[in-house]
Amino acid sequence: MPRKTINQIEVASQRVLMRVDFNVPMDDSGAITDDRRIKLALPSIRSVIDRGGRLVLMSHRGRPMGNGYESALSLKPASDRLGQMLEGVRVIFPGEDCIGDDARKSVEALGDGEILMLENLRFHAQEKAGEVNFATRLASFGDIYCNEAFGTAHRSDASMVTVPLAMEGKPRVAGLLLQRELTFLREAIEHPKRPFVVLLGGAKVSDKIGAIHNLIGNVDTILVGGAMAYTLLQAVDHDLGASLVEPDKVEEARRIIEEAKSSMTELLLPRDHVCGKELSHQSPVKVTDGPDIPDDWLGLDIGPLTREAYIKKISTARTIIWNGPMGVFEIPPFDEGTNQLARAIVSATESGAISIVGGGDSAAAVEALGLANGFSHVSTGGGASLHMLEGRKLLSVELID
Repeated sequence: MPRKTINQIEVASQRVLMRVDFNVPMDDSGAITDDRRIKLALPSIRSVIDRGGRLVLMSHRGRPMGNGYESALSLKPASDRLGQMLEGVRVIFPGEDCIGDDARKSVEALGDGEILMLENLRFHAQEKAGEVNFATRLASFGDIYCNEAFGTAHRSDASMVTVPLAMEGKPRVAGLLLQRELTFLREAIEHPKRPFVVLLGGAKVSDKIGAIHNLIGNVDTILVGGAMAYTLLQAVDHDLGASLVEPDKVEEARRIIEEAKSSMTELLLPRDHVCGKELSHQSPVKVTDGPDIPDDWLGLDIGPLTREAYIKKISTARTIIWNGPMGVFEIPPFDEGTNQLARAIVSATESGAISIVGGGDSAAAVEALGLANGFSHVSTGGGASLHMLEGRKLLSVELID
């Protein structure tokens, strides 16, 4: 259902507490290597400050221990980059504790059109735990709550769920990026143009079981790649060599295959593979002539026959959702399946298809290939996208007015 957005509410002289997703990658020197998530939040940020609002930004970065400040995971570089993007706008960074006295005093002194960036929320273990007292202190920093963090929309962290609960009675709205994410995904899932094709990849079938069950009977074709395919192939008695298989999920995989057979959904598994002896660009390479993999070899990418079959399905699709790479895309030559299918989706998009990349490694792959602009939408949230593919509600979104 549509949610009220930050554009639809008066913000002048009001403190807007906005949960953003500034979990940006950095190199060993502390320099940001990809600032896309900051750029995508700019329309919501400008909506507040251009109308005289007082903006308090909060985010996490990485996976700190939750025992206090860790310099390597500070949000100071993200705050500095935001200041560079918003030339002439003051961005305040009050110190090492997001709920400390310095933060509180800085929030109280915030002026119209100014921005304050709180330090990494996850320096406090209470953030992941959704702890009420921690959330209450954060909630005191805002007159309005804005959720602009689709990347964590599936989580029950304090800033996502407990803070908006603590701000009941105050306006709770969606950021413009969050609204865009929800609109694209919901429209594709609930009202797809057909044929509707979903590509699922990644390491573990266990991560995608819920999505597969929900999609069977609702989509026309599911194309499976990545290591998750090996558990499904074992379920139909293929030899997989030394490939990654989840033995405890084989029976569930067998049920998935049977369920697909009795539905209108076509479930396609790899016909051949590109294999290596080890996970390295220096590994010897073997291309199989069928779905079986020889002993002591690892399946690391879909093979040429599979690529051809999958590209044919993609070429006729009108709605395409992609969640998970087809192989180990970070290590050539095991990136070719992901690369070729990404280019095929771009081609289908140019021919009128709606294409959505469901965040995570798939988004990283298309960004690395320079193809992101060729898709209808590249999501910032792999986990949240998968949640929606499973047909599950996002509690953090349900709390928005």
